[in-house]
Amino acid sequence: MREGIHPNYSEISVKCACGNTFATRSTRKEIFTEICSACHPFFTGKQKLVDTAGRVERFKRRYAKA
Repeated sequence: MREGIHPNYSEISVKCACGNTFATRSTRKEIFTEICSACHPFFTGKQKLVDTAGRVERFKRRYAKA
């Protein structure tokens, strides 16, 4: 491999919105995520509404009249 062309690949901490943190390796300094394996409905078995750009509120407003 050529010297000086590869990014620094080091161990970092990934932080989730739920408060969970875990270590991984990346070329970035920090990674922030909204959903991780500790809070994702598939892994926890609990139903959770994941609101993407207000879609849940828009759905509730649209069908509130019905």
